[in-house]
Amino acid sequence: MPTDPAAKGVKLERYASGSALLLRRVASGKFVAASSHLLFRATVLATLALVFLFAFHYPSLLSRSFSLVSADASSSSSSSGSSRHTSHRSLLMSSASAASLYGGEKWEKEIRRSAKPRRDGGISVLVTGAAGFVGSHCSLALRARGDGVLGLDNFNSYYDPALKRGRQRLLSDRGVVVLDADINDALLLEKLFEAVPFTHVLHLAAQAGVRYAMEAPLTYVASNVAGLVTVFETAAKHADPQPAIVWASSSSVYGLNTEAPFSEEHRTDRPASLYAATKKAGEAIAHSYNHIYGLSITGLRFFTVYGPWGRPDMAYFSFARSIVAGDPITLYADARRDFTYIDDVVKGCVGALDTAGRSTGSAKTGKKTGPAPLRVYNLGNTSPVPVTRMVAILEKLLGKKANKRVVTMPSNGDVPFTHANVSHAAHDFGYRPTTSLDAGLRHFVDWFVDYYKLDTKIAKGAASATGKKPATKKKTTAAMSASS
Repeated sequence: MPTDPAAKGVKLERYASGSALLLRRVASGKFVAASSHLLFRATVLATLALVFLFAFHYPSLLSRSFSLVSADASSSSSSSGSSRHTSHRSLLMSSASAASLYGGEKWEKEIRRSAKPRRDGGISVLVTGAAGFVGSHCSLALRARGDGVLGLDNFNSYYDPALKRGRQRLLSDRGVVVLDADINDALLLEKLFEAVPFTHVLHLAAQAGVRYAMEAPLTYVASNVAGLVTVFETAAKHADPQPAIVWASSSSVYGLNTEAPFSEEHRTDRPASLYAATKKAGEAIAHSYNHIYGLSITGLRFFTVYGPWGRPDMAYFSFARSIVAGDPITLYADARRDFTYIDDVVKGCVGALDTAGRSTGSAKTGKKTGPAPLRVYNLGNTSPVPVTRMVAILEKLLGKKANKRVVTMPSNGDVPFTHANVSHAAHDFGYRPTTSLDAGLRHFVDWFVDYYKLDTKIAKGAASATGKKPATKKKTTAAMSASS
């Protein structure tokens, strides 16, 4: 049958069009596939880049180690020579695990020497926060009686790190090593417990301060909650034998309690600040680790500790600096505090260590042999004093009037008063505070004038009030306090 040329042309045109369409579809498919492949590669590379950047900037989060420092690296110096960051914002900052910085035969020999008791029946104590106020005093007292002490501190900049370094030098002079590390570094803690069979842990490292919690809340969670868990976890699962643990809670846990004096049986479920809440959380965490792992744990509720080498953020210290500088001070109307001198608190800490029962769990098997002690004690002075009286004593000792501004107490975490009942501590380890506020502040001012090398006029005024000769210029590593 003859073919129609016109029809044939139509068929060829349709074939050509179909072929072109098919080619376009194939090309389009290849393009889409290629694009998808390129997109996949780009996504993978972008993800790897993000992971790399995260690991580079936050390596400690991947290695279970981190520390918290102020975001503002600059600091301002007061007239007394103390410094503190002008910004209270804080950021989570990474740091390489101290476990990678510490190690080796020489290092282990040094920490074992520091932690080895020098008397028969002596104890071996890991002190966290050893360069802090209470930690340094306790470390010196333990060393003075022949116990083994190894310290740990992260030397953060919440207040002038130079003060902490000064305490560290004092401890070094007495043969106590203080490692520059953070309690959240689980790898380092494991290494320490492997190297030294500590009989006790005195856990005093914490983020302190009631008002600062409103500005940097995460620092309190990281230190007072996560850090406490890290210490308990390591002691429970990596220490053989498990040590007995004495740790610093706070009188702040009583919060809005109005019954006085504060007793360990009173309510502690109404914290007035985040700081108080983290300390209350710590007591609940202590209960769980005692119950599950058989750790012997003693919590100490400190009441407004003061004295030489104290914390610059505390009222008595900051008021003394302001009085000397002629700066105004703000007082809360009717505020009263149970001021407790450092020597009395040290005796309480040592008494708690000496009477702590053995932990009953096993890091190897995870089994308990029976119930372990779980204790909580108040360590206070038992006699609340108006803050206005504290200022009056400082005025007399420094020979200079304060520029006072009295205001109503705001809702910033502070409470109107504190008042300790210490009958349980008195019964169980003979705790009896003996230092009056007048005597304690006199010791503090003697140290304060000497440490900051105050001018002759101030020194003479302080000497006149205390009945002593003016302090002469000498090294800042002055004696800490009588019992230390």
